[in-house]
Amino acid sequence: MELDEYARYDAVGIRDLIRSGEVTAGEVEATARRALEQADAQVNGLALPIFRPVLDHAGDGPFAGVPFLIKDHGPVAEGVPFTLGSRALPGIVPGRDTELMARFRAAGLVTLGLTTVPELCLSFATESLRYGPTRNPWDLDRGAGGSSGGAAALVAAGAVPVAHASDGAGSIRVPASCCGLVGLKPSRGRITCGPDAGEAMLGMSYEFALTRTVRDAAHLLDAVQGPGIGDKYTAPPPRRRYADEVGADPGRLRVAVTTKAWSGAEVDGRVAEAALRVGHALERAGHHVTEAAPDVDQEAVMRSLVAESVAIASTLLLAPRQPDPARMEAVSRQALRVAREYTGLDLLAAFDVQNRVTRSAGAFFTEHDLLVTPTLARLPAPHGTLRYDDPEHTLTSWLESLDGYGPFTVLFNVTGQPAISLPLGHADGLPVGVQIVAPYGREDLLFRIAAHLEQAMPWKDRTPPVFVGNRS
Repeated sequence: MELDEYARYDAVGIRDLIRSGEVTAGEVEATARRALEQADAQVNGLALPIFRPVLDHAGDGPFAGVPFLIKDHGPVAEGVPFTLGSRALPGIVPGRDTELMARFRAAGLVTLGLTTVPELCLSFATESLRYGPTRNPWDLDRGAGGSSGGAAALVAAGAVPVAHASDGAGSIRVPASCCGLVGLKPSRGRITCGPDAGEAMLGMSYEFALTRTVRDAAHLLDAVQGPGIGDKYTAPPPRRRYADEVGADPGRLRVAVTTKAWSGAEVDGRVAEAALRVGHALERAGHHVTEAAPDVDQEAVMRSLVAESVAIASTLLLAPRQPDPARMEAVSRQALRVAREYTGLDLLAAFDVQNRVTRSAGAFFTEHDLLVTPTLARLPAPHGTLRYDDPEHTLTSWLESLDGYGPFTVLFNVTGQPAISLPLGHADGLPVGVQIVAPYGREDLLFRIAAHLEQAMPWKDRTPPVFVGNRS
């Protein structure tokens, strides 16, 4: 299998080639190894050498033989060391899989490597001191976003069709926007995070993946959704698969569009224009489109984000061997300091403001079926724009700087609605993501609309300069 042929296919396409006998899983794996080596040499998206052999996986799952990567936010897979992108963690080896990793294996995904993250996954730029900057395949002088930056860079470069990602404030949607990918943050509870995930960081952290097509996201959600095996109950099988929603008629929807950040952050006109074009496209398709936005208490959102950061830092403070702060970056040290000072009353106050913000957003979605916003406020940022190791930062000032770059995403980590970033814009040779948000539990609406927009405003033929399918 040649690299340019391999890179043309999404995950479902590769799966179908294997099922038909046109290629073998071994041939796909060999090609994926070459693709990863070629792409990683330019984008620096792998945290470890390519796995040899690959991780165990089912041979009969819905994605049997499809190349895949997991994220270094750990613990994820039994026996695979993780560092959270930090020089202070030597490589902790989990003794078991997370529930989601077990589902990835059962789906037949062929895990070939571990992808880079910023330290503690607390940045929208994947530029840790441990691994150096992960570069955007659209422009190597710009970042791939974060925290799932390594995953995004390698999927966008054609090295694999799909990769594990997670989202605590926008960490699936932000790199999707930077790298021209599909990035779905599911509804709260749609995918189990398992007991080892710190209760999903106060309910604000979500697990899923980055893909190049809408159908891959839908098929993968079918494969991994639902409560954990160890939970007290098992959800009944869905009456309709999400894969069946791709191409289904969404009906006439009430669509709200806004390009104004509720924090007051400045939004680049080129980014705003992409969201407005999506609104016009939906209006032409017969939907009722208005300019509207949720009523957002931004101070409450930021207090929730501080609490989530404390939850992340607290996992280190509760560890049997605490990391050496001197080997950590500046904002990580600030997060550890705030976590040590955080009280039970602070935590109760955080839950209270989360409840308030969630109720307000829920009220908005009783009057609107979808919300369209930019994903980011700017084009992908040059390396060094977000300075995680800047000792001048407090934890609060750092989180405010993230809001200036990506002000539209974190609200829905607090409130739990599903949100997807689609690569529907393009400006100055760079991708521009547009975020679409649906009411709680309505991923079906997102897939219907996303599939329509994928046809109406296609991105399939747009590939970055660094792409393994490009012939020199």
